[in-house]
Order: sequence, then C-alpha cells, then structure tokens
Amino acid sequence: NALQFGLLPIVWDSVDKSETLTAYAQLYLKVEIQAEALVRNLSGFARFLPIAAIYQGQALNVSNIAREAGVARTTVAGYLEILEDTLLCFRLHAYEAKMRVRERKLPKWYWCDPGLVRAIKRSSGALIPEEIGPLFEGLVAQLLRAYKDYRRIFDEMYYWAPAGSTETEVDFLLLRDRKFVALEAKSGRIFSEKWCKGLRAIAKLEGLQRRVVVYPHGPVLRTEDGIDVMPFDYFANLLAENRL
Repeated sequence: NALQFGLLPIVWDSVDKSETLTAYAQLYLKVEIQAEALVRNLSGFARFLPIAAIYQGQALNVSNIAREAGVARTTVAGYLEILEDTLLCFRLHAYEAKMRVRERKLPKWYWCDPGLVRAIKRSSGALIPEEIGPLFEGLVAQLLRAYKDYRRIFDEMYYWAPAGSTETEVDFLLLRDRKFVALEAKSGRIFSEKWCKGLRAIAKLEGLQRRVVVYPHGPVLRTEDGIDVMPFDYFANLLAENRL
C-alpha cells in the first residue's frame, strides 16, 4: 500500500486514495506553479513532470530529460530546482571514495513520496514489477532523509558507484564522525547474493563500519562476510532506536 499510494497523510486517510493522489498532483500544478507564476510555460512544465518521475532513483541526466520533454536544458535545470524548492524532490550526490576506479559523479534523483511518483507518471491500478524497485528504493531514501533531518542520526548521505557500471552500486552511504554505513535497498522477496555486489565492491572503504541490505519482507540474515540483511520493518525500528 505504501508503494502504491504513498504515505502523504491526506492520501492515506482518504477513502479513494487514487483519486486523492490525482487531485493532489493537479492541485500542485494550479496552486504551487500556476498561481505563483513559477514557470512561464506551464504546458512545458507539465510535459517535463512525468519524465522527471521516471528518473526516480536514477542518475540525473539533465540533457536527456530536456530532449525527452522538448524544452531547453537550462529550462529543465530550472524546473528541477522548482521541484526541490517546493520540497517534492531531492538530489543524492555521489561520494568520491577514491577506490582506484573511475567513479560516477552525477547525482541521483528522488521524489518525496512513492504515491506521488505514480500520480505524476499517471500510473494507476496495481503495481507492475518494473516500478516496484525504484519506488521501494525511494521509500528507503525518504525514511533515511527524515531521520537525518529530524533526529540527526548521521551527518551526510551519499551514494557510490563505479562509472560505466549498472550492476555495481551502493544505494546509500551514510556518514557520521568519519565513519560510514553502506546500505543497499532491494525489492525482491527472497535474498540473493547478487544483491551484495556493490557492498562487496566498497568493502575496503576507510571508516566503513557496517554493510546492510534492506528488503520488503523476510528473515534477518547475515552473510559469511558480515553483510547484514534485514526486512524493512526491522530496519525502520533500528533507525527509530538509533541503532543502525
């Protein structure tokens, strides 16, 4: 339900969550954008929004978005800033770990709520397999961001990935007092050793204290090389108790 409809209180308490999500997205365009005159070309911004939603959990390539939306690159850069200023989205910057590999530098892009991602993409009905992974990763990202801002349980949050690699990545790298926790969010039902590829690639990072895989449901596990595997509810409790 959280991935399908999100966790916005006005949506969660609604009788018809899908309808409320759609209305919320339309209200954003009318009140936040049109009424405040934040953009000159509202139709261009409306074309841009679903494309920006597709980039949930992906490296942010402004040129690609501009080409797909049919607007100038500088215009897209301004649109992205509007989404950040209105607190709907945020960027996760890449960490330069200097692991003797060329590292990715583009930031990753996240929306504040999975239900809002679906509404902006005009997706309705049951979740399809292709969207579950990015939505789950975004849910974990927003939870981490909330605990960073409200509880100060860590100082900074990054991601890490070698350049040119699509399979080796660490979704979240949490920094506090020069110590790191590396975290990977996976939406599968059954743990797979393949999920640990990025965490094993970063194992020699100086100051790395813990490596964690979070998945929706399942038992708490620990791999032979010390990677903790835990379901989302267990992970959320660790954050609440500041024991991550």
